Amino acid sequence: MWLKAEQLAAALAKQLAPIYFFSGDEPLQLGEAADAVRLAAKQAGYENREVLTVDKSFSWGDFMQAADSISIFSEQKIIDLRLPSGKPGTEGSKALVNYCARIPEDTLLLISSGKIDGSAKKSKWVTTLEQHGVAMQVWPLSGRDLVNWIQRRLQQRGLSADNTGLGMIASRVEGNLLAATQEIEKLYVLYGTGELSAEQIQNAVLDSSRYDVFNLVDAALSGRKDRVLKILAGIQHEGIAAPVVLWALTREIRSLIHIQEKLAAGQQRNSVFMKHQVWGDRQKLVSHALSKLNRQSLLAMLLLSAKADRQMKGQEAGDAWASLLQISLMLAG
Repeated sequence: MWLKAEQLAAALAKQLAPIYFFSGDEPLQLGEAADAVRLAAKQAGYENREVLTVDKSFSWGDFMQAADSISIFSEQKIIDLRLPSGKPGTEGSKALVNYCARIPEDTLLLISSGKIDGSAKKSKWVTTLEQHGVAMQVWPLSGRDLVNWIQRRLQQRGLSADNTGLGMIASRVEGNLLAATQEIEKLYVLYGTGELSAEQIQNAVLDSSRYDVFNLVDAALSGRKDRVLKILAGIQHEGIAAPVVLWALTREIRSLIHIQEKLAAGQQRNSVFMKHQVWGDRQKLVSHALSKLNRQSLLAMLLLSAKADRQMKGQEAGDAWASLLQISLMLAG
C-alpha cells in the first residue's frame, strides 16, 4: 500500500510490513523514513543487517543470495537495498518480483530509491512491491507544507514560533530540509527551548553575511587555510555567536569520526555517505578530509572543542575564538 510520509510513524507502531519501498529526491525525508524503519525493526528483534548498493559493480545475484542465506547471528535480518538511480533495470526488476513471490519469513526488505517517474510507478516491479508491503514517495516541500514541516521540527526541539517567524525560516531555506534542520539546531543552540521571537529568528537565521559557519566548515574540509582565516574573521566581525561556530565544527568532526569507523569496518563508501547525508559536491570535500585526518587528530579536535566550550561559559581562562581558530585549522589539516 502507498503511504504519505506523515502516516509512516503510525503504520510502524501498528505492525511491521515485510517490504518497505521509499523513493524520492528529498534526501532528509528519505533518510529519516529509512531510519524509522530500521529502528522499528531493531526493536522487533531484527539485529542483523546487510547493506547492498546498486551501482556499476553491483550484481543482482548478490541480492538473491542475501535473500536466500540464513544468518548465523540472528533469526531475523534486514536487507537494506540502496537504489540511487531509481532504475533497477531488467534483471533487477525480475529479481524484485521474484523476491515478492517467495518472501522469507525472517527477512525485512528496505529499499531506498531515487525518484521514480509516473511510468515507473505503474511498472510491474513497483506495483508488486506495493502489493506486498509499504511504498512511499517523498517530495520537496514548499508553501504551507514547508511551513508546517518547520513548525513540527521546532516542536521536536521544544521550540515554537509565530507565522512571521516560520515564514522567515521558510524563506531562508527555500525548501532545503537539510538547511532547515541546521537552522533549527542553530536556534536551539542559541536560545534553548521556548517560544522564539521574530527578532531572534531574524538575527540568527536571516543573516545575509557571505561568511557563515557552513562556509567555514567547507573551507576547512577542503584544506584551504587562508580561506578559513578569512571566513572566521568575517564570522566574528558579523557578530555570529561563538557557540554556533563550535556546534558546526563539532558536528562535522563527529560525523567524520563515524564515517571513518564504518569505512574501517569494511562498509561501502557510497552507503556510508548516504547514511550520513553526504551528498553531491560535499562527497569530494569529505573524502579529501578523510584522506588527511586520522582518528587521533579528530579526537584531539573534540578535546579542544570541550576546552572552547568551557571558555565560552567562563569556566576556563583563554580566548574561545582563538580555540575555534585552532580547531578550524586542525580540521583543515
